[in-house]
Amino acid sequence: MNLKSLLPSYNQIDSLVSYKYKFTVFTPVYNRADTLHRVFESLNKQTFKNFELLIINDGSLDDSHNEILKHIKNANFSVNYVNNKTNRHKMACLFQGVNLAQGEFFLTFDSDDACEENALQIFNDTFNKIPANKKANISGITCQCKDQFGNIVGEKFHKDPLYSSSFENILKNKYLKEKWGFVKTDVLKGITFNEEVFSRGYIPEGTLWIMLSKYKFETIYINNILRTYYMDTENSISNYNHKKNAYGMMIYSLATLNWFHKDYLYSNPKIFFKRIYTLLRAARYLDFGLTNYIKAIDNNILKILFFVGWPFKQIFN
Repeated sequence: MNLKSLLPSYNQIDSLVSYKYKFTVFTPVYNRADTLHRVFESLNKQTFKNFELLIINDGSLDDSHNEILKHIKNANFSVNYVNNKTNRHKMACLFQGVNLAQGEFFLTFDSDDACEENALQIFNDTFNKIPANKKANISGITCQCKDQFGNIVGEKFHKDPLYSSSFENILKNKYLKEKWGFVKTDVLKGITFNEEVFSRGYIPEGTLWIMLSKYKFETIYINNILRTYYMDTENSISNYNHKKNAYGMMIYSLATLNWFHKDYLYSNPKIFFKRIYTLLRAARYLDFGLTNYIKAIDNNILKILFFVGWPFKQIFN
């Protein structure tokens, strides 16, 4: 098995699309009948009206379908509802959503969260203030979140606006807590993912964001607190299961090791040592052999580190 073939790739597209809306607010749903009201209540209150809600019910086993239909009746905005009969997992739904999006900007809004009534207005106003010569290189805008008790999640950005990227933040070990923001739909349409990975469980969205870093896109970070992130929900991604999510962590780890080692291995080795560790931990739960991983790692030093750690992977947790 060529594990490198599982990594996403990017090719810039020359969009000829005339988008119908400024934003596509994308909400994937899996067993969220009891929290969906937050999404609809938040969007009904938006002061900026040029958006659609694209909601995909990903094979929920609870009453999410009927709850969605009930809330659609009371929505004061456009809704495109797709009801997947089987569960495809969030990353597959995201690309399904990107293909269906009619908005210039793609904003993922989780089905258990809420947002401020001026969230879309602030996002739009911030984008409009970007100097014209910089807009092409900006992939999107990211803001701060608060938890359900009103506490900011993580730390404030030292500048507002801050021009940075996901991987630059990783290098600085800053601003790594939960954030929220949109990405240009055209940028997301340029990403290709091997669909084989979608059936294997949760794939970290961070894989996409560090890919944009690889291609020198920047994100604008602002200190506005626009999203309420509920941190105690039953199937929240924050409740991480290493065995269940091993496949996705393998992909994220290989992406980090292969995309950035030439520029940063010697200046910031700790990041790569950590990803060797998480790759070994993931390997503990997967069926691929040592040779598959060695062939998939581009850098010889990192190959050796992985080889040395292989006999001890069963103790990593």
